[in-house]
Amino acid sequence: MSAPVKKNDRLTVYIEDLTHDGNGVAKVDGYPLFIQGALPNETAEVHVLKTLKNYGFAKVVEILKPSPDRVEAPCEYFKQCGGCQLQHLSYEGQLKWKENMVRNVMQRIGKIDAPVLPVKGMEEPWQYRNKAQIPFSSNEAGQAIAGFYKTKSHSIVDMERCLIQTGEADAILAGLKKELATIGIQPYNEQTHEGMLRHLVIRKARATGEVMVVLVTKKKKFPQKEAAVGTIQKLVPNVTSIMQNVNSDKTNVIFGDETVNLWGKDVIIDTIGDVRFEISARSFYQVNPEQTEVLYKQALDYADLQGDERVIDAYCGIGTISLFLAQKAKAVMGVEIVPQAIEDAKRNAALNGFTNTYFEAGPAEEVIPRWYKEGKEADVLVVDPPRKGCDDALLTTILEQRPKRVVYVSCNPATLARDLRILEDGGYQTQEIQPVDMFPHSTHVEVVTELTLKERS
Repeated sequence: MSAPVKKNDRLTVYIEDLTHDGNGVAKVDGYPLFIQGALPNETAEVHVLKTLKNYGFAKVVEILKPSPDRVEAPCEYFKQCGGCQLQHLSYEGQLKWKENMVRNVMQRIGKIDAPVLPVKGMEEPWQYRNKAQIPFSSNEAGQAIAGFYKTKSHSIVDMERCLIQTGEADAILAGLKKELATIGIQPYNEQTHEGMLRHLVIRKARATGEVMVVLVTKKKKFPQKEAAVGTIQKLVPNVTSIMQNVNSDKTNVIFGDETVNLWGKDVIIDTIGDVRFEISARSFYQVNPEQTEVLYKQALDYADLQGDERVIDAYCGIGTISLFLAQKAKAVMGVEIVPQAIEDAKRNAALNGFTNTYFEAGPAEEVIPRWYKEGKEADVLVVDPPRKGCDDALLTTILEQRPKRVVYVSCNPATLARDLRILEDGGYQTQEIQPVDMFPHSTHVEVVTELTLKERS
């Protein structure tokens, strides 16, 4: 059966929803059209760009009836840059949409009836990112360009500032781009694999104000390093660490394996709540520290620790959630597949004086069953998996070992709903679902869920 619309058709449609990448969704005789820039509850005239068997794509010609939540996007690069998807939707509208999206996904995918609470948002949802990763290249005239990628491309939008990054990131981005030619550093060309500077990574600690700048270069030999260090110090006087990371591979991956200290400290220090963390050039650390504290306090609340519980933190990373839990638990054991992250977790535990933590590198689905066999059982299990959700073997382990309480932190509501269905079918009850807005102006939302073990009849 052919699509009810064809390429170049002009239609008037009603926008019902948004996709996960921020496109409006309209249906023509049940056939979905995905429309960039359209918002729910709008009526728009659209131009059909492409049709496939089950769905098509269109662009807005005119918004005939705008959403009451539509606003003018404040960023001049919004329509080009792929970093934000929802700046044209008021922040209140974003939070309402994310709450409804989580609720709909829970019911549609997982048949989960637990209450979904209103999203915990930010009072000031701008300049929240403590980390900027900015690719460099050059234009046809050979001048340096830097910014973020266009949607679904590796074409750089040349920009001077970003409204969700820190002021320090903007200063270094604009200033270093202008000074590259004077310093004598060639920006990297992804197509020819020539040039020197591939990425600029800027990290800022919210609590201490310390700033780290990482220059990702194609070669380790860096004759211009003193000039680069001096330029960065002038652009951002509060910089405390300037590092070089070497990535000589033909790859889209940002970091290489070798990191060199050019000036200052190897790490910066930040705190979440009362817990301090050392952050190195390649450490994983949540990019929105203010909302990370909200997220972790929610996880701690759902863990309901009284002081005598043993807790297992699967996918523990550098120990951020583990150390939050260690403040109230008898003992916390963390497992993570990345060995360097485990070393960071151990160091952060020592930094804070925790003696009730244990960290081990390895796959959670293998390590945790062994712990149980060794008698290291958990009263509470915390999981914070990647977007693909929990490994099947880990879900099986949970159902076999039956900890009394599970706290599931998720960055993907769809895989969360899938996993909750498996856990509920295996004997758990989903008590409450709390979304947290970690990434304002994007379609992403973090979710914390509380599950308790049902009593066997």
